[in-house]
Amino acid sequence: MGGDIVLWMLGLLVLLILLGTHIGVALAICSGIGVWLMLGALEPAISILGNTAYEAVRKDVFAVIPLFVLMGEFISKSGAAGDLYRVCDRTMKRLPGRLAIATITGNTIFAAVTGVSIASAAAFSRIAYPEMMKVGYKQTFALGAVAGSACLGMLIPPSVLLIVWAILTEQSVGALFIAGIIPGIVLALLFIAYVIIAAVRSPDVAPPFDGDLVKLTPEEVRSEVIGSFGIIFLIFLVIGGIWTGWFNPTQAAGFGALGALLIAVIKGLGWRELYQAVLQAGRTTAPIMFLLITASMYSRLLGIGGAVNFIQGLFAQAGLDPWQVIALMVVIWLIMGMLIDSVSIILLTVPIFSPIAASIGIDPIAFAIFGILVIEAGLLTPPFGLLVYTVRGAVPDKTATLGKIFIGSTPYFVLILVAAFIVLFMPWLATALPAALL
Repeated sequence: MGGDIVLWMLGLLVLLILLGTHIGVALAICSGIGVWLMLGALEPAISILGNTAYEAVRKDVFAVIPLFVLMGEFISKSGAAGDLYRVCDRTMKRLPGRLAIATITGNTIFAAVTGVSIASAAAFSRIAYPEMMKVGYKQTFALGAVAGSACLGMLIPPSVLLIVWAILTEQSVGALFIAGIIPGIVLALLFIAYVIIAAVRSPDVAPPFDGDLVKLTPEEVRSEVIGSFGIIFLIFLVIGGIWTGWFNPTQAAGFGALGALLIAVIKGLGWRELYQAVLQAGRTTAPIMFLLITASMYSRLLGIGGAVNFIQGLFAQAGLDPWQVIALMVVIWLIMGMLIDSVSIILLTVPIFSPIAASIGIDPIAFAIFGILVIEAGLLTPPFGLLVYTVRGAVPDKTATLGKIFIGSTPYFVLILVAAFIVLFMPWLATALPAALL
């Protein structure tokens, strides 16, 4: 009976989402109705879900998300992303497609202090895109480099998606952070290889470097040194602190936010900008926290109804091979990526998919990285493509249409899926560092 109710509630959940109901509200409604129907009484259902929400909020790990988001906001508003991009540009001036490679490299490093792809997309849309267009890059190629490389923010730690995944599956946030490093670097190298090959085969998409770089004033040199080395310092502080065991993820987030505040103040950020950074961090964090609370209620519904065992039984009755189960998950994730955002996809699917993956012998850490990569690809999938819309809104060019951004980001979409299956077939890429360091 419980399994049947869960299926009915899943159907209601999908219906509510299609009707435009906020995902958090839909999760709360379905959880409440489902537990009520299972228990046959309203008061115990309200009590169970209330306690579930209360226990979810009390977890220390919930402090990680707002602190890392705040760290990213301080760095973003300080202009450090621009400093980092210009340093990468000068370092790679002789490589084919140097500005696109600088964008990818800058995003890889910048992702390690933001944890949110949208922040990277917005920053590099204003910084990198105008520079690429100024020297004659093909528009779709430039737009694709900005949108595609911003996806690295969801994999390179600290990643909000990794934190949400860890909370839902009760895995170690630190272990998932460390697990994302090698796959993140692999993905960045795949992006860079694509840019170099495309630039060599078709020089018109990315004109070669011509001339000398502009000489910097002492003030500009100082700004770039503070910004770029400040970001690298934060990476060592946060990730290094977790590696060495000096900090747990919550403490690392706190020190990271404090270090980012220090860099922002040194860079000359005023009280108004600091206030705006705190306000924006709150605006970004509050919806995620609400979703996590309602997702905990949804997980309780699945637990009471024995949903995982019920759905595993359905898979067993269907006689699906493990690779068919994984293929079905990928298809579901990509279809959902066309309609809703990544956090919502994780909240809806991971409580069901993660135990099923474990039951067919897939390492939980490797599956987490695989899942994040596939869901990450959904950020570039039409018609939703959250990153595509972010780039469209941030790029200072009215001719940069959604269609052009989708076309330019298609190779990156494919490469993300390639990286996902590399991790699936070579799980040690995700598991080696956590096993050695934690």
